[in-house]
Amino acid sequence: MIKNKVIIYTYIATIKLIIMKKGIFAYLIAASIGVFSVNVHAQDTTSEAHGLKKGVQKTGHAIKKTAKKVGNKTSELAAKGKADVVDKVYEEKQGPNGQKIYINDNSRYYWIDKKGHRHFVSKGRLKDKND
Repeated sequence: MIKNKVIIYTYIATIKLIIMKKGIFAYLIAASIGVFSVNVHAQDTTSEAHGLKKGVQKTGHAIKKTAKKVGNKTSELAAKGKADVVDKVYEEKQGPNGQKIYINDNSRYYWIDKKGHRHFVSKGRLKDKND
């Protein structure tokens, strides 16, 4: 019986040694995969990937710029449309830079800019039309 125990212990020790050797081998394989994957990852910053990132940024900037222009034009047309319907147009005078002048319910003079904002002016700053 003692002989069987010694054989079993030697067998277990041999298996542990094999597992440990395989573990070291597996560790070396994992480490080499890690080294190679770092090298592959480092090549993601090539000029192709960098150019793609710059292209996306430029496209995003162009979309933002165009959306702002569309929003401003929409606001201008809405404000001018409302002013044409609600307020009176002052036909004999024009703004300081040739803008169309509107008169609101409180007899205040104003013109509308490219962003749809009202700019109130005094009657003294208005110019005669050169029709």
